[in-house]
Amino acid sequence: MNAIASDPLLSSFEKLRQAHTNNTPAAVRINRLDRLQRSLKEHQYALQEALKTDYGSRSEADTLIAEIHALASCIQYHRRHLRRWMKPQRRHVPMHLQPGSARVIYQPVGLVGIVAPWNFPVYLSLAPLVTALSAGNLAMIKTSEFAPATSAALARLIRDAFTDNEVSVIEGDIDTAVAFTHLPFNHLVFTGATTIAPTVMKAAADNLTPVTLELGGKSPALIHPEYPVETAAGHIVYGKAINCGQVCVSPDYVLVHESKKDELLAALEDEFRRRYPTVINNADYTSIINTRHDDRLEGLLSDAEAKGATIKALWPAGETPEKPCRRPLTLVSDTSDDMRVTREEIFGPILPVITYRTLDEAFRYINERERPLALYYFDQKRSRADKVISETISGGVCINECMTHISVDDMPFGGVGPSGMGHYHGVEGFRNFSHARSVLYRGKINFTQLTGAPRNHWRWRLFKRFQAWRLGL
Repeated sequence: MNAIASDPLLSSFEKLRQAHTNNTPAAVRINRLDRLQRSLKEHQYALQEALKTDYGSRSEADTLIAEIHALASCIQYHRRHLRRWMKPQRRHVPMHLQPGSARVIYQPVGLVGIVAPWNFPVYLSLAPLVTALSAGNLAMIKTSEFAPATSAALARLIRDAFTDNEVSVIEGDIDTAVAFTHLPFNHLVFTGATTIAPTVMKAAADNLTPVTLELGGKSPALIHPEYPVETAAGHIVYGKAINCGQVCVSPDYVLVHESKKDELLAALEDEFRRRYPTVINNADYTSIINTRHDDRLEGLLSDAEAKGATIKALWPAGETPEKPCRRPLTLVSDTSDDMRVTREEIFGPILPVITYRTLDEAFRYINERERPLALYYFDQKRSRADKVISETISGGVCINECMTHISVDDMPFGGVGPSGMGHYHGVEGFRNFSHARSVLYRGKINFTQLTGAPRNHWRWRLFKRFQAWRLGL
């Protein structure tokens, strides 16, 4: 007990674990969501300034659209629907268990641990929290050490909204994050790199803790030859430029018919230059989070260039890469499979453009690789879009659009295989953080007892014949 009291991480965990109750009424859950909404409103400008501090330059639009507004919408959606989600669901009772009734009751799992990343540190800390609270749980959040100013601002927001018996924020370095994942939570949510996910799962496995993994991967954008490349380029540049490509569902590479390659490269360049006439001092354009990640991106480009790729960084006229962590959209063509840029998740403003000859070839290219978090397909013909959906697998799909599927609160968001597991959007998220408890109610008459031993009577023989007829045996 003394060890727990002296360790803030363990102390916070133990306090929340003891505070949890199995029955959390809808009114309590709604009250918690209301408090979070009020605190978000009060702290939104402090969060914007903290994000600018952590990034050096963070687009106000990126923060408002992808963090503040998205979170407020998520809170409203859960508040509006959680009473209906909480209602017990009637289930079918087989004939041999009649008279009786069956219900599934969704109960809180308990204490949820949330490990948040740096790329959208507000939304990816608090959106899982919204889902956990609507399901009746308590939560601990480990914020990213790569966004310290935002972590501190989030801690103030949470302290203003909740008691330390409801939600707590844990700041700290990588060692703190490792210790956090080893705590015996009732559910653990990790948003981050696919390469780190196995370590998180191993830590959770020691406590038999279920996990939700929101990862990433290489999300393709596939353009049909009949689709206007200028229109596709507009959507792709919009998606790739949000947060400077530092998004788990950012289009990672483009598949275009070989006859349209040069046209697409020109359209992508025109679209980026139109949207971002400057890069160095453009308030609409976000910086790379730190020099470590900037160096990683430079390494991807150096490797590709050394192996024969054509690199074109879309620096505006008169601007050069003299300011660290400022990087324009960079197009990479003439790629090969041995390049890191075609094998590793890019997570930045680098866009490989890869050609195909037939749609089947494009399908094979996608399916031979690990399943991505998102797939973007551009085509006006619905039957071909349906074919793409049926013949590929990804966490989510956008047709003639990029990334906006994640803003639909009523749809589940999550990956498949290496891009993740589990959800925290929509009713699927509510159920993900709930225990679906099966309850069978029996009536006064119990026919099951009539089939008990000893079974040397006519009732058992009649029951066997009836079941064989009913079940087609």
